[in-house]
Amino acid sequence: MERLDQQMRFVAEAGQLKGVLRQTTLAGLARRENSAEHSWHLAMMALTLAEHAPSGTDIARVTGMVLIHDLVEIDAGDLFLYADSEQHDKQEVAERAAADRIFALLPADQAGRIRELWDEFNERRTPEAKFARALDRLQPMLENLTVGGGTWQEHAVTADQVLAKVELIEDGSPALGRLARTLVLDAVAAGILAPAG
Repeated sequence: MERLDQQMRFVAEAGQLKGVLRQTTLAGLARRENSAEHSWHLAMMALTLAEHAPSGTDIARVTGMVLIHDLVEIDAGDLFLYADSEQHDKQEVAERAAADRIFALLPADQAGRIRELWDEFNERRTPEAKFARALDRLQPMLENLTVGGGTWQEHAVTADQVLAKVELIEDGSPALGRLARTLVLDAVAAGILAPAG
């Protein structure tokens, strides 16, 4: 029972991700997306867009990564993608501390496997991690397009800032990278994303 108790504590803790709000506004709902919704959406994207992953990519592993990648936000909160480098450095420290705490709720063998998956995602050292990170960058772009600019307009984000993030998408999936570049051009043409500054 001790093992099951540890697993249930982790499952309960993971549910806290539903209370972490992101910057992204959801179309038709007039509210911000939470990190659990974001992770679920990425898992759906992994299943749906698997054919655009590098050949031989283990989609089950990608799905696992995207489901656990933001669990650390339970402690660290969400940081806006376009925050400055100092804020990103502080966030990285907070997320590592959160990973230490949250994954340690599991039995040691599971904690090690899930922490390894989280580290792999962050280090982008495998095709699976690169594809997972590509999805993580693409999903907020799609939400911003759906709501007519969303956080791009709210934070005066420009096309060159978005295109800098598209490079990570291209690294994980050339096809999704091409799509993302087209979406940026379309967003500028539609007036929902400011042109390069």
